[in-house]
Amino acid sequence: MVMMASKNTGIEEAAGGRHRRRRGFLRNRDGVVAIEFAVLVLPFSLLIFAVLESCISFVGQQILTNATDEVARFVRTGQVRAEDLDQDVLEKLICDRLDLLVASGCDGLDVDLRTHASYAAAAATGYKIDNGEIVLTINGNVDPEGFKVEAGDSEDRNMLRVFYRWPVMTDFLRETMSNLSDGKTLHFATVTWKNERFEN
Repeated sequence: MVMMASKNTGIEEAAGGRHRRRRGFLRNRDGVVAIEFAVLVLPFSLLIFAVLESCISFVGQQILTNATDEVARFVRTGQVRAEDLDQDVLEKLICDRLDLLVASGCDGLDVDLRTHASYAAAAATGYKIDNGEIVLTINGNVDPEGFKVEAGDSEDRNMLRVFYRWPVMTDFLRETMSNLSDGKTLHFATVTWKNERFEN
């Protein structure tokens, strides 16, 4: 009998010791900060990079919009005449106003300036992204002329459209943020106006 009691007591003590060690392990707070940091650092970093990428992209879009407005005003007021404008001149006018955030030469910039018979005709023009490429459209159909520059004379109606392929700087965000085939995202600005009266 005494032997049996002693055996049971030994088993209970061993079980109690294991139970105490388990409670001690669960109460031990050493290394908790390191574990929490390891768990949170990836989503926190993704959030920070996404916010920074979005903010810089937004600033780039605003600068593009301002540049488009300013160049459109030059054409509208006759400061830049139709005979002085071609694709290269118009791209340089826009590019010179983007140099704060854009690489030299504005690689990825496309411009389209057209004269329209009416505002309804201007509203019929558009664009779409097809297989990662920019395609100009008229009434939803592909515009066979593509990008061109034709500024109107006095009191003509014009539409200027500016497209810029903005690079996504963070590698692991490129797949989710880009909408073009080269891993870039499209920035777009447009202005429609009637030229002021000036001597042709």
